[in-house]
Amino acid sequence: MKLQLKLALYNALTKLAIILFTGALVIFSLERLTYHHIDSRLSDKKSELSKHLSEKEITTILSSQQSFIDYNILKDEYIIINPITYQPSLAEKEVFSTEIRTIEHKTETYRILKSAFNFEGHTYYLEIGETMYTFEGLKSTIKGFALLMIFISLTLTLLIDLTFTRFLLKPFYQIIDRKLIKVNDPLNFDYEKVKTTTQDFELLDSSISGLMDKISHLFMLEKQFIANVSHELLTPISIISTRLENILQQEGLVEESENKIYASLKTLNRMKAIINSLLLISKIENNQFDKTDHVVIADIIKEVHDELEDRLEDKKIQFNNHTRHLWAMRANRTLMYTLLFNIINNAIKYNKVNGGIFITDKLKNDVYTLEITDTGIGMNEKEIEMAFNRFEKLDTDHKESHGLGLAIAKSITVFHNIRVKIISAKDAGTTFKLIFHKQ
Repeated sequence: MKLQLKLALYNALTKLAIILFTGALVIFSLERLTYHHIDSRLSDKKSELSKHLSEKEITTILSSQQSFIDYNILKDEYIIINPITYQPSLAEKEVFSTEIRTIEHKTETYRILKSAFNFEGHTYYLEIGETMYTFEGLKSTIKGFALLMIFISLTLTLLIDLTFTRFLLKPFYQIIDRKLIKVNDPLNFDYEKVKTTTQDFELLDSSISGLMDKISHLFMLEKQFIANVSHELLTPISIISTRLENILQQEGLVEESENKIYASLKTLNRMKAIINSLLLISKIENNQFDKTDHVVIADIIKEVHDELEDRLEDKKIQFNNHTRHLWAMRANRTLMYTLLFNIINNAIKYNKVNGGIFITDKLKNDVYTLEITDTGIGMNEKEIEMAFNRFEKLDTDHKESHGLGLAIAKSITVFHNIRVKIISAKDAGTTFKLIFHKQ
């Protein structure tokens, strides 16, 4: 989950908790205030009733020790007065409760005031009730409105927070994109500062730039060292090879000496091949090649097939070229040939006898994808991760491999802005996917 989404969710959940707490507090307070308001009204009605007890109708009923019952037409209010045992020293006390009452087959929840009082030498029990229907309806309306407001507030909060965090973190993602993701070569690093008013991002930007400056310096030293050493080694190797070849031309050499000289020459040639590969990588990384040739990928594949036809026949490997598009690009033809040669040569080298190589392509939205699949020994996840490292070789019986073929291929893809991906599984073959973007 992205940082901006986490921040937005955190803010939204925090505000939601505050809104829920506030809403619950309002509803609870509203209920208490409503009860207090109704209780005050009931007390006022009791006081008003006490003033009108001398009215003829009520007095007549009470004097005959009968119950007095009165309720309005909507049954939302009622008054009941019942005679009880006379208590001469009665202390009037009001008791409030919420109970269910049925009046003329209509059952409602009422807020009720209960009290006892003395009147003209008699004690009476008074009950005044007021329906809670209106309050319950109001409470349900308020709850529904509160839930709606919570949902709207949460949605607006999430959208606002996402927008704000996107704006806030925009420099951060620019730093990640420009100075980490898009950096394939330390020498082409973009040192221009990302515009931001956040000190933390400024520190991150300057720290990455400083670190990349050190890496670039070390990278240059390493490439220069490899180039210098390679050049220095080629001369003595060539001299020794020439001398050994001259010795082989002399008459009178015993067979044992000839075998040793041949073995030495083979070792020297292997060293020379390694040095030439390192020099090629160094030249590619130093941008010492141009990209001005008009290269058609299908033509390069055909040339590579013609070059490797003998090796295909030796292992009885079926070469299936199913390319359908004549994709062309501005590139270095020699390097593109080397790229496809190394990949297809590996597909032969690590393939099984009577196996197959399948080459397919796809063109979609100006993106050309070339896939080279073999039926060979395959690679596990660790081998895939290390495949492009220099001097990294698969655990096989192939002794002629120097472990530099895929390292050269990787340098060529980086030089031409080609994405390369390996899809493989042990004993299930390997697919090299090359992705070309329109230039």
